[in-house]
Amino acid sequence: MLLMKTKLFLGLLVLYWFLASPAEARRGRARGRTKSKVQIGLPITGKYRDPESDQYYNSNDGAKILLASHFDLEYVLGHKIAFLCIAKGSPRPHITWFKDGVEIFAHHYLHIHEWPIGEDRVKSKIEIDPATQMDAGVYECTADNMYSIDRRSFKTDFSIAFD
Repeated sequence: MLLMKTKLFLGLLVLYWFLASPAEARRGRARGRTKSKVQIGLPITGKYRDPESDQYYNSNDGAKILLASHFDLEYVLGHKIAFLCIAKGSPRPHITWFKDGVEIFAHHYLHIHEWPIGEDRVKSKIEIDPATQMDAGVYECTADNMYSIDRRSFKTDFSIAFD
């Protein structure tokens, strides 16, 4: 009888332990799955520990996009679409184009033009003619020089024109 009471007591104790602590157990597991909102390696204040780093990363010579195409574009299938990006910096920034996160290179239906403007500016234009359904997506203009990188994104989708 004593053995049976001991087993019952131990069984109830184990059951109580499982029922009483699932919230704590869930909380402990959830901590590992949450994603931090803080970017690693970048000071939250924008201030750097040593003056040389602060001067380098907060330089007025960093690449900056001055003018870019509008954010949302709906184009007509079979027509031309174009995006424009003008950037400034010293040394003059280099502009790179991306579509859906992948760098774009010129081909038969897609042309990339680039013009230097003065000593510190550059103008870049991408033209797609004729536009197809495959040209829908998110385009990005990235200007970079030795001090900084600046980006602008353009979302595109197509419409069908009935003539």
